[in-house]
Amino acid sequence: MLVITRREGEEVVIGDPASPIGVIRIVNIKGDRVRVAFEFPRTVEVHRREVADQILAAGDNADRGIIGSIRPATEGG
Repeated sequence: MLVITRREGEEVVIGDPASPIGVIRIVNIKGDRVRVAFEFPRTVEVHRREVADQILAAGDNADRGIIGSIRPATEGG
């Protein structure tokens, strides 16, 4: 496991820097909460751990329908 320190507004590039797979950006840090933005192609699945665990628990052959919902980000909150 790689552990790095980033400040608000800083990024981590995943893959070849000339043609990255994706970028992770620290959007906001407020108290013990960190907002992280993921910029990946739509073909790359990105899940929170609890959602990934639900997908695995449903089994490999299960219909991979929508488990949760995504709400648009709001500025400053």
